[in-house]
Amino acid sequence: RSRKIQIRNIPPQLRWEVLDGLLAQYGTVENCEQVNTDSETAVVNVTYANREQTRQAIMKLNGHQLENHALKVSYIPDEQSVQGPENGRRGGFGARGAPRQGSPVTAGAPVKQQPVDIPLRLLVPTQYVGAIIGKEGATIRNITKQTQSKIDVHRKENAGAAEKAISIHSTPEGCSAACKMILEIMQKEAKDTKTADEVPLKILAHNNFVGRLIGKEGRNLKKVEQDTETKITISSLQDLTLYNPERTITVKGSIENCCKAEQEIMKKVREAYENDVAAMSLQSHLIPGLNLAAVGLFPASSNAVPPPPSSVSGAAPYSSFMPPEQETVHVFIPAQAVGAIIGKKGQHIKQLSRFASASIKIAPPETPDSKVRMVVITGPPEAQFKAQGRIYGKLKEENFFGPKEEVKLETHIRVPASAAGRVIGKGGKTVNELQNLTAAEVVVPRDQTPDENEQVIVKIIGHFYASQV
Repeated sequence: RSRKIQIRNIPPQLRWEVLDGLLAQYGTVENCEQVNTDSETAVVNVTYANREQTRQAIMKLNGHQLENHALKVSYIPDEQSVQGPENGRRGGFGARGAPRQGSPVTAGAPVKQQPVDIPLRLLVPTQYVGAIIGKEGATIRNITKQTQSKIDVHRKENAGAAEKAISIHSTPEGCSAACKMILEIMQKEAKDTKTADEVPLKILAHNNFVGRLIGKEGRNLKKVEQDTETKITISSLQDLTLYNPERTITVKGSIENCCKAEQEIMKKVREAYENDVAAMSLQSHLIPGLNLAAVGLFPASSNAVPPPPSSVSGAAPYSSFMPPEQETVHVFIPAQAVGAIIGKKGQHIKQLSRFASASIKIAPPETPDSKVRMVVITGPPEAQFKAQGRIYGKLKEENFFGPKEEVKLETHIRVPASAAGRVIGKGGKTVNELQNLTAAEVVVPRDQTPDENEQVIVKIIGHFYASQV
């Protein structure tokens, strides 16, 4: 029997930690990825560490009631476990863990040959979808032809919903041109049917990028509003769920001005994405095959995240040859957030530890009135990525940071004292490049006394991806 199972009929509003906790009861989950379907409920493929764990999971989970949904579980053959329809669901979470070695995703082409495709995602009123598509698809074919774009209208998802998602794949210029044509069609339809005076532009953007779009104290967003003479609002964090990590950016104004705002908004989203990929690629050699869509931190899209480079096509994972190197990282969180990270009777921190395959401990406060607490995470690089990503996400989810504020924490990592000079670079060049790339503060010790392992501490203060450099 396979170590892989498919779980169907998952409630669409389920949160990550609930699913994690349930799966972790039956063993070590090596990989969990969503299979996109046209059904209202979610489907995931899960890989356990061994066949006995898989057998237990099937026995216990098949028919298990979860929020009034009876789960349906079955074995899937190994060779089919990473296959599924192309991404098309609104939101959705990406694959966790490495793609199967030798698959089309990882084999062959180097990173530079992978097109970086950040689609423009629009949310449109359902009543206008027919006009956008046109008779026998004539209108949408005309849009794709004129703008050199590929357009997916997700009609079958969220049956009965008032709005539908549209994904536009093209160059930034092509996306903007298609967006304008769609806006014009909706405006004409609204006028002809007298259903609305104006139709706002609604853009879907992954929550990871929204903080940088908003900017400190909302400055970036205010500038876009002023420059384009539009009114822009962003949906609440409370609307985010496990299967919908996107925020809705609503732009009101004339069609011309809305299109200008779209260009500025997507420019900032693409910049944030590219900075994150660049920051992560600096250490990708440590984690061959690491999928940057891991733990839902990047939007799931067939071309959105190029795989890290591999020295040999189809090479076996690093862990096949030797045990992965253990690292200890200290992450400092607000003291009042400790309860949320630990969870009721320690359940959340236990689930997180199992999911990431890392040791996670919270150190006692240094003083009775300490405003921060140190979380000690021990594990290989991929475990660090998963554990830290979830901690950052939990703090945002529990509102320890404001709706327009990005989660920025202080992280301490240890590096060999002999390597500290390389981190700094000649005249501080390397450290300055890191700070510019990640928008984080990087403090490298110059006169610090090495510990017993001849290591010194480097401090990084910034968002999640900055801490991964």
